[in-house]
Amino acid sequence: MAKACVITFLFFFICISSSPTFASAAGPSKQNKYIIVGRVYCDTCRVEFETKLSEPINGAVVKLECKNRTTEATTYQSNEIATNPSGEYRIEVTGDYEDSDCDINLIRSPRDDCSEPTESWRKARVVLTARDGISGELRYPNNLGFKKKEALPGCKKVLTDMGYYELKEELGNEAVA
Repeated sequence: MAKACVITFLFFFICISSSPTFASAAGPSKQNKYIIVGRVYCDTCRVEFETKLSEPINGAVVKLECKNRTTEATTYQSNEIATNPSGEYRIEVTGDYEDSDCDINLIRSPRDDCSEPTESWRKARVVLTARDGISGELRYPNNLGFKKKEALPGCKKVLTDMGYYELKEELGNEAVA
């Protein structure tokens, strides 16, 4: 008899404790809010990645665009957003885009000397769903870059210090001076 009471109590406890979870899952869906925080830089060494000589770009313009993976229809598009003096941008999005690929795209740079988008970092993927195991509203895509027209003189030393000139003989004139 005591076992039956314990089992009944446990069953009752489990039902009661899980009911708010069940009610919230079955109730109206909560609109997810995401804050995307990223940065745009000037690749002063023209190497397609950041170095200690890279510079933030104030006033660079980016835009978020989400497209459905199946139909490729646009599911979300932000306004154009300009970066602050630290090269940072912030985009707020409401909704869940589980079935979409969302990318931050470089639009333009205000700097004439650094306006060519890097091939590798002209766009950055960002996940905007709560159903992927990532919790919280903050999302941090990879930094995006524009290349300087001509590499800075100090780039060779910086890259050598990083170990990128170990094959100098093989690189020949392709090495950044």
